[in-house]
Amino acid sequence: MHPKVSIIGLGRLGAPIAGVFASRGFEVHGYDPVPEAVAGVRERRSLHYEPGLEDLLARWGDQIHTTSHLPEAVEASDVSFLVVPTPTRPDGSFSLEHVLQTTHEIGEVLAHKDGYHLVVLTSTVMPGSTDRRVRAALEESSGKKVGEDLGLCYSAVFVTMGHVIEDILHPSMALVGECDERSGRMLEAIYRSVCENDPPIARMSAFNAELTKLAMNVLVATKISIANLLARICELMPGGDVDVVTSAMQLDPRVGEGALCGAIAYGGPFLARDNQAFGTLMRRLDVARELEGTLGKFNRAQVPWLADFVQERLVDGGCVGVLGLSYKPDTDVIEASPGIYLCRRLAEQDIPLTAHDPVAMEGARRVLPPAVGFANTAALCIERADLVIVTTPWDEYREIPPEVWAHGGTPRTVVDCWRFLPHLADREGITYVPLGKGPGTPTELPPPPNPSSDPTRGVC
Repeated sequence: MHPKVSIIGLGRLGAPIAGVFASRGFEVHGYDPVPEAVAGVRERRSLHYEPGLEDLLARWGDQIHTTSHLPEAVEASDVSFLVVPTPTRPDGSFSLEHVLQTTHEIGEVLAHKDGYHLVVLTSTVMPGSTDRRVRAALEESSGKKVGEDLGLCYSAVFVTMGHVIEDILHPSMALVGECDERSGRMLEAIYRSVCENDPPIARMSAFNAELTKLAMNVLVATKISIANLLARICELMPGGDVDVVTSAMQLDPRVGEGALCGAIAYGGPFLARDNQAFGTLMRRLDVARELEGTLGKFNRAQVPWLADFVQERLVDGGCVGVLGLSYKPDTDVIEASPGIYLCRRLAEQDIPLTAHDPVAMEGARRVLPPAVGFANTAALCIERADLVIVTTPWDEYREIPPEVWAHGGTPRTVVDCWRFLPHLADREGITYVPLGKGPGTPTELPPPPNPSSDPTRGVC
């Protein structure tokens, strides 16, 4: 029989976790301090766009008991998963304010509860947090000891927005950071019951698991940045093609296939802030200071470069259309979205523009300046624009007929950041510009600058 679980936090990640556990036969008790979040799960509604979540809740919602009273959820369960925010602090580290407050409240309940109870922290934290501050808060408030009456683990879930359910059911691996052997065994058994693909279970100390979570996202950000750098190089080289280069690189098992597609910049709620936190960790430990911040600086430079790229190709007095405001397809998340950053940058420079996104328009309206116009359909956005830039590769943009993209008189310029609209090349009325590809046929590298005219010559 499965242990009863409580999901503490029913937001973008917590609600799908609750639905997945329910679908796998677990009795689930969901808690959130926000009434709308509780009502959303109870009424089988998704408050945030996540494909498949409402279908999951509609089918398995009877297995989820929701409450706005934390003690009720903890008392009714054997395992509590903490899915609470860890905001980024000014120094780049993660705040434990919400984690410690919630842990203290859980401990107060466990002080009067019989039996072994496992607490699992899933939120991203600085290495050393779980086995020190979180453990101390739990033991102090409960009056019990981890490893005896309580279990404590750190276990980040590796997901991408838009694929959360699939990523939970079929993870590439499950991370178990245990503060004691019993809790690690128990959490491993839970994952083997939840996951459909029998993934490898990586069990280790909580510290090493916390560091693994940060390091993996830094590595992903590095791969994306290298691919984006290659795209910029290929654009400057006649015959350059970033897809040819990265496809060859992926054949080497040391590189692998994931996250190697040259485009603009990485975005979303995880990579940028985890990279920043990793830099904070390096500063605190005084390790590799010359590397700290390099990825972030390169990533932030991509949107200003893109804005200049667009303006160079825009006809005088022309309007820009931006297709894609979410940071990736299949989600309404706009945090650190290149499309959002580009709109801000162009608006600051008084460039007329209109924007569209299949699901992220409401959130975009709240954060973009009034100068940014919005089109209810992609076709209308294209119609209004002299230059269209596709910043998010939504499938529905690929399905737009070529005649919609075409423009009478001066051809409409289409800047394709993802090179996923090749059918627009050589179409009448369209100037198609795929980023990551150089013009013409291959040639040799341009000659080096004349040493006599190089202002940095002789400068150390």
